[in-house]
Amino acid sequence: MKKIVFATNNAHKLQELRQMLGDRYEVLALVDIGCHEDIPETADTIEGNARMKAEYVKEHYGYDCFSDDTGLEIDALGGEPGVYSARYAGPGHDSEANIDKVLTKLQDVPMEKRTARFRTAIVLLQGEEHLFEGQVEGIILTERHGTGGFGYDSIFQPVEGDGSTFAQMSPEQKNSISHRGRAVARLVEFLNDRQ
Repeated sequence: MKKIVFATNNAHKLQELRQMLGDRYEVLALVDIGCHEDIPETADTIEGNARMKAEYVKEHYGYDCFSDDTGLEIDALGGEPGVYSARYAGPGHDSEANIDKVLTKLQDVPMEKRTARFRTAIVLLQGEEHLFEGQVEGIILTERHGTGGFGYDSIFQPVEGDGSTFAQMSPEQKNSISHRGRAVARLVEFLNDRQ
């Protein structure tokens, strides 16, 4: 089985991806290759952040690698939090604080103007660089719904689906329509074609 590194230590992302990729590849996390550094994510786009992480692993550890970055873009906030989604409320990557900040900023915004989208970019370094993207449109609710998922999932209601938030969906339901699911599906199709 071919080894490939997913430049993350996020257990949720890793589990989602391993489910979707199946058993064609052994997907290693950063901790599996002994990478304990805090890889910089200082680019001004999600594509740039994904590229930085993948290049770091390739350069320092030599593995074929892919990395993702995701941004929540809220139209009423001019595209915020965008590239700063994980650290919107500060450097601690505190999802609850990030959600609180979004809800506070949107408290006077009517539902019809709470449109948003999740965008994911995945950069794969395998011989050369390949970019895979996924996007899903939705709205930001006024309060949390559901306990599954992670990040902003409890306040994001995709346009597609039955009116549930990502946090109310099963992993399979979410993967079938999510931004990451779409980007990963393109990555998986590409990797399977190369086998």
